[in-house]
Amino acid sequence: MTSSLNKTHLNALKTIVGEENLCVDFPHLSAYSFDSTRLERIPECVIFPRNEEEIIEIVRYANLHRIPITPRGAGSGMSGGSINSGIILALQKHLNQIIEFDEDNLCVIAQPGLINQHLNHFLKPYGLFFAPDPASSAFSTIGGNIAENAGGMSAVKYGVSKDNILAMRAVLGNGEVISIGHKTYKDVAGYDLLGLMCGSEGTLGIITELTLKLRAIPKYSTSLLLCFEKIDELARLSNEILKRGIVPYAMEFLDSLIIQALNHRYQIYPPQASCVLIIKLTSNTQAGLLEEIEEIKQLALGCILFQQAQNQEEEEKIWFGRKNASQANSFYGVKKLNEDITLPRSQIVNFLHHTQEIGKKYGFCIPCFGHIGDGNIHTNVMLKDLKDLDKGYEAVRELFEIVISLGGTLSGEHGIGLTKASFMPLAFSSSHLELFKQIKKVFDPNAILNPHKMLKEV
Repeated sequence: MTSSLNKTHLNALKTIVGEENLCVDFPHLSAYSFDSTRLERIPECVIFPRNEEEIIEIVRYANLHRIPITPRGAGSGMSGGSINSGIILALQKHLNQIIEFDEDNLCVIAQPGLINQHLNHFLKPYGLFFAPDPASSAFSTIGGNIAENAGGMSAVKYGVSKDNILAMRAVLGNGEVISIGHKTYKDVAGYDLLGLMCGSEGTLGIITELTLKLRAIPKYSTSLLLCFEKIDELARLSNEILKRGIVPYAMEFLDSLIIQALNHRYQIYPPQASCVLIIKLTSNTQAGLLEEIEEIKQLALGCILFQQAQNQEEEEKIWFGRKNASQANSFYGVKKLNEDITLPRSQIVNFLHHTQEIGKKYGFCIPCFGHIGDGNIHTNVMLKDLKDLDKGYEAVRELFEIVISLGGTLSGEHGIGLTKASFMPLAFSSSHLELFKQIKKVFDPNAILNPHKMLKEV
């Protein structure tokens, strides 16, 4: 879709939001032209709506004149989902409040621009929290989390965003408002539109309100660090832990390349360690926590280092490597093609062996780390020179082909956006893709909502 915004359009939109909430100056257009991918799409204007009524009017006008419109939270996404031409609808400035806290029903109603961490700061005195914890939770918005179906380290225990939402309000592509879901924890009446909206990346509707499921903060927690010489032993232990009924809050791994990069600068792991497993356990009883620690110790055959945090300082040291894994990738190149493939857990070792072979074939280092507890692996093709970008994308395509052949999927939490839209035919049949197009048309008849995301041609 090409457009678009002439002086008449801009004046009409200013009458809706006020002149101070519509920006066409270069600093604003530049600031909203990229996300964490560093891809760039210069919008024609940035609008800061103050309420749902203004969003409805903006969408109706955009639909009438076929102007593309993209909702945006903090712009922390990793797939280009919040950048586009046309109108950027920036929701964080005004729509960032908690509307209602319902302690009895363990839920909260919030606006989409509320920052994830701000919500949890509010909830902490009540002994409650919102479970999804993407790495960007200090600055990412709740609406963005839901739009991308974000997960994070806690997903192995609490699921991803769609598992932690009860209801939402959204503006469809024709300006109609739809209210989906209830405060109830069970609801099988009708099709699961709520699940469909989660992860739709703003292509089906613009979220204006969210009802979120809350959890009780566990009374006791600890973290474990386990080092191994062989990835097969690490993978075996992670699977065995889950099979025994132990469900960690988080279960993360680092491969040999990440360890080498971290040790080059910080020297934090034994030199013979080729992979690291980091586990966070939580429980409402101290006895239950100690029992799980002891059981994991008994299962940890082949472990060359087993360490339990005894205080907050040791906890932070255990998690330091994982929290700095992404930055450590820069040891291997100047450009990172960061993918977040997800596999059946039984295929993780197989995939990692394939990754090493592809790295050798193309001459790239491909460090891997991530959420081994749910099979979500952050796979980073590192380029030493930008002139190798095309070759890098060839390596990414080959990685995706292997993932699909092993029963996996293109993305576990980053979404499709711009970066993976062209790879969708690898994962879906023509019948699937046609069905996606039909669903898009029902929600957004004129394809104005975040076009060219999810499906490149729509």
